[in-house]
Amino acid sequence: MSSTKEPSARHAFTQTITDLASKHPEIYTVTSDARGSVTLTDFAELLPDQFVEVGIAEQNATGIAAGLALSGKSVFLCGPASFYSARSVEQVKNDIAYAGANVKVIGVSGGVSYGALGSTHHSLHDIALYRAIPGLAVIVPADYAQTVAATEYLSQHEGPVYMRLGRGPVPDVYKPGHESFVFGKAHVLRHGSDCTFISAGEALHHAIQAAGVLEDGGVSCTVVDVPTIKPLDQNTILEATSGSRLVVTVEEHSIYGGLGGAVSELLGRRNPLPMRIIGFPDEFLPAGSSQELFEHFGIEKQAIAAQVMEALQ
Repeated sequence: MSSTKEPSARHAFTQTITDLASKHPEIYTVTSDARGSVTLTDFAELLPDQFVEVGIAEQNATGIAAGLALSGKSVFLCGPASFYSARSVEQVKNDIAYAGANVKVIGVSGGVSYGALGSTHHSLHDIALYRAIPGLAVIVPADYAQTVAATEYLSQHEGPVYMRLGRGPVPDVYKPGHESFVFGKAHVLRHGSDCTFISAGEALHHAIQAAGVLEDGGVSCTVVDVPTIKPLDQNTILEATSGSRLVVTVEEHSIYGGLGGAVSELLGRRNPLPMRIIGFPDEFLPAGSSQELFEHFGIEKQAIAAQVMEALQ
């Protein structure tokens, strides 16, 4: 395996799963002409008997992954999130989730990672879609270390999971060796009294930065990382938001149905509070780099902080 360590979630996944599969022959990866995009080239070369390439046929790949899992394998189905949350939905629902197959669907280049390719390659609906399918867990790691920890956990986890990863380098939130992922648990990264930020994935560092801007302006902020969106850590979220004047979710997803939807459903039942859901609008987005799209739609520290200040006035 290549010794180059790139600070992206997809590299964290592939380096970790290659190491694990070399020790556990029951671990298989299945992909659909995406070994380069997912960075599975080393896995395919080192472990060809545990690697299945089906070509551009995501629905077939999903069925094959389910079949391998139901015959006793631990299967990681890997490819672009935009395809595995659109083209393969029926197969993920029926062949994997309904069958209870031990398949982890790894959606790579999620959100607006493929920004320049336009809306056909954006996946801003995947969390909403997959958290509505019974029996399917949803995980969105925030950085390299958390992705490593989540992948290690998934290699031992039995049951269907969708894990969304980004494409490019991401800032570190967690230090290697520090506990960064416990299935079904949220992490409170800082404590405050005025505003509670709840975030996940690559949007998390924008929430952390916005909290810093607000703290400099005298607004005390709590920041909660929610890497497991389903099952949601209800107790930690309820505790973290108790006493807050405002709850703000920040995510690389549509404003409908994602983390913001999950949190608002919980708070609406248990502890209604003023909320802002910060994400991408209900429209097909223009082409542009991931950074350009985040900035254009106000998912960056200054714009987020401005929305919080306006809401608190």
